[in-house]
Amino acid sequence: MKGLTLEHIAQVCGGTYIGKKEDLGREVTMITTDSRKAEAGGLFAAIKGERVDGHDFIPSVFAQGALVVLGEQEPSGWRKQPETESASAVPGSGDPSGAAGNYIQVPSTVEALGAIAEYYLEQLQIPVVGITGSVGKTSTKEMIAAVLAQKYHVLKTAGNFNNALGLPLTIFRLREEHEIAVLELGINHFGEMHALAKIAKPNICVITNIGECHLEFLGDRDGVLRAKSEIFDYLRPDGAVILNGDDDKLAQIDEVKGIRPVFFGIDEAAGTAGEDKAGDERKASGASRDAVGGRNAIYADQIEKKGLDGIACRIHTGQGAFAVQVPLPGLHMVRNALAGTAVGLQCGLTLEQIRAGIESLQPLGGRFNIVRTEDYTIIDDCYNANPMSMRGSLEVLQDALGRKVAILGDMGELGADEARIHRELGEFAGGLDIDCCICVGTLCRHMADGIAAANPERETLYFGDPEGLLEALPGLVRKGDTILVKASHFMHFERVVERLKG
Repeated sequence: MKGLTLEHIAQVCGGTYIGKKEDLGREVTMITTDSRKAEAGGLFAAIKGERVDGHDFIPSVFAQGALVVLGEQEPSGWRKQPETESASAVPGSGDPSGAAGNYIQVPSTVEALGAIAEYYLEQLQIPVVGITGSVGKTSTKEMIAAVLAQKYHVLKTAGNFNNALGLPLTIFRLREEHEIAVLELGINHFGEMHALAKIAKPNICVITNIGECHLEFLGDRDGVLRAKSEIFDYLRPDGAVILNGDDDKLAQIDEVKGIRPVFFGIDEAAGTAGEDKAGDERKASGASRDAVGGRNAIYADQIEKKGLDGIACRIHTGQGAFAVQVPLPGLHMVRNALAGTAVGLQCGLTLEQIRAGIESLQPLGGRFNIVRTEDYTIIDDCYNANPMSMRGSLEVLQDALGRKVAILGDMGELGADEARIHRELGEFAGGLDIDCCICVGTLCRHMADGIAAANPERETLYFGDPEGLLEALPGLVRKGDTILVKASHFMHFERVVERLKG
């Protein structure tokens, strides 16, 4: 890993090195927090978890050939030379008596990994696209990565590796052959985005929307906007800002560090003047909000729903327009395609490359992944949920054929208004063309009440916990049903999906 010698690692994270002098100049080959993945020449970072302490696995990772361990406590049986006692010194003269490898001791392993990741990314000097927002971070990240892959060797955030630990682990997967990184940044407290942005230092900042998420910690949507906007703290001076112009909060941002944002969205007020009159001096990737006759420099029209097979549209930019079929359904996927278009133009892709990238998008498990069995069509959207994503998924369910069933669970981190928000979501669902709603969880009692108030004729069932639902599930669904499964992650609705598959 470029530049990650043991000496540099200890220096950047303020650690005490205890090990062989001759190893100080050696670069680690990989970094992991999973002892099962430790390998010869690698670094194992010992994390103290709620149930497992990584320090307990130090002997085994040395047996697997790990070059060095990063940890918070001195393993038993180790002896330090006097000159290695300072937490900031790296003299390399320690003697790990009775140990099988080198050790770097730090106050916090997670914070040390962040510092190492920041240093490593600086050595690679590759562009970074940083993505945040209340809803759709992961699907937007997947879209942008699919577009950029038409021209570049891309590394993207895997799964939910988007926090103080996940972001460094994602960055450690980068190698010199990668040409661009697409990184998802997830937070739920003030200050967290500042710390993540310091590590990533994005060249391009993308914000998907500002919604009612993490209100327990951020207060209201204005608080969410402030917290997400911390991503701008470390935007590079020559960077770009790409925002959802259909979001009322984001639309208020006129400039960031002297940089005019590029807005995208579904906005009928945005005319086609820019498409016809754009010149070399005003490309879509740098257009102002007025360049195409409306707020959104990149926008979509001619939108045609294709049921669960996707959604077609025509995307307009300052460099021309193109027709495309987004392979996943939902109006939110059109906005994701617009964000991908904006980033693609910023990174020098042609419109044909952008179109091909959009159409190459593949679904992720648990995130609006459509599973077709002999009996049902299952919309597996159980990874997470908030009011905005719930509404979007329910709207898409309406486009399905046959009987439509929504299995909905509690949404977390909504603060003092959680009961009201669940009831309002229920009232919204009650007005949709859905045949049956099954509400599960303590908070979903309010959702069920909202559905009943909005549409007393709607078939609505309530279960206090997932276990009750799982027991009754076979009698609730019918052959040919299309079934949406959605809840916050703590509800573990993947069990519902597996039961339906079986």
